[in-house]
Parts: sequence; structure tokens; C-alpha cells
Amino acid sequence: MPAADNPNIERNYAMADLRLLALTHLIAAATGFVIAPREMLETEVVHNGFFETDTKRVLAAAVESLRAENKLLVYSYKGFAAVSIERDGFLWLDGRQDLIVPARVSYYVDLSKLTADYDETARVVTINLLPLTMGDVAFEPEGARTTNGGLLTYSQAEVEALSKLNYASARKAFVKQAQGGAIVEAAEREAKANVESALGLPLRIVGRPDIEVAARFDRTG
Repeated sequence: MPAADNPNIERNYAMADLRLLALTHLIAAATGFVIAPREMLETEVVHNGFFETDTKRVLAAAVESLRAENKLLVYSYKGFAAVSIERDGFLWLDGRQDLIVPARVSYYVDLSKLTADYDETARVVTINLLPLTMGDVAFEPEGARTTNGGLLTYSQAEVEALSKLNYASARKAFVKQAQGGAIVEAAEREAKANVESALGLPLRIVGRPDIEVAARFDRTG
């Protein structure tokens, strides 16, 4: 399967990019080149060595690196839309067109507005994410199958008119399909895994693998 058609490759690239960003910001924070924003995770910084920087400072830098990533591609779904349309014409000129077309849609998470809470007693970092957003539906017309039916052969103009209507219906049908519970849950799992991995890496580097990172989607809005 080509890399462009493999959603696993796309997800692996996204996770690798997040890990690299987190690691880069961690090194900068540990050497004093990054001033982390004052937020819930920040406190007075105590330096006891290069890899013994205060845990909250490390977390603040890692969270900021995620926010800097802005919109992150986390999942890609590929499927088929099957639709048909009928048009009533004058006398015997009724017709029908059936369309089956492959399509793809991507899911994104906006990291720029994520919030983070650190429970030092429980040793848990909770990352609150905004709901996923979907990109535009990308059809693959070269793989489409179209059946034109009718008592008389369609003119090319009629075929094109029906095709335009069918593709509009196909877009709506595929969006509804892509909003299905199982598909959205799979995309959310990938988003949470990417974020948890990106924050877990710097914690392990500074010797705090005991701190759990838990990403969740904020549905209160």
C-alpha cells in the first residue's frame, strides 16, 4: 500500500513530530533558554543539574511546545460513498445515475488552546483538548464507478448535470459516515495517544516516569 494511502504512516509521522518538539523544548528549558509561561504548571525553578530541572518547569515547556504545534493531523479515514439520483424528464426521458466513489477525510486537533492541570499528589498531568475537527472531503474520482440508466442514451450534458448533483450528495453522505461514533472514537484515541506520548517522553528523560499523562476531550463547550 502506498504511503499516501496508509493512515498508520500519517499517524506515526504526527507522533514523531510531537516527540521531537517536546524534546527540543525540554532541552531549551533545562539550559535556561526558554522562559515558560506563567500558568498552573509553573513554579519557582530549582536547578540541581542538567537533568534535574524542576518537574513543573519541564511540564510547562513541554505543554508550550504542544501549543506551538497548533493544528495537528491525528487521523485519516478512507471509505466509499454510494449515492444515486433520479431525474424526471419529459415523457420517456426519465433517468438515473448511480455513483460509488472513494473518498478520504482527515481529523485534526487544535493544540493551541489546550489546558493542563498537574496533580502533584496523585502524580497525574491532565491535558484537556478541544473537540476534533474534520478537514474537507477529498474524492478520488479516478476510482469512481458510475452507472447511467434510462430508456434513452443520455446526452453528455445530462450525464454531467447528474454527476454534479451526485457528488454533492456523496459529500454529505461521506461526512455523515465519517462522523460515525466508531470512527470518531478511533480518531480521538489516536489524538490522545499522540499527546500522551509527546508529554511522557520529556518526563522519562528527566527521571519522572512515575508521572502519568492523561489526555481527555473537553466536551463542556
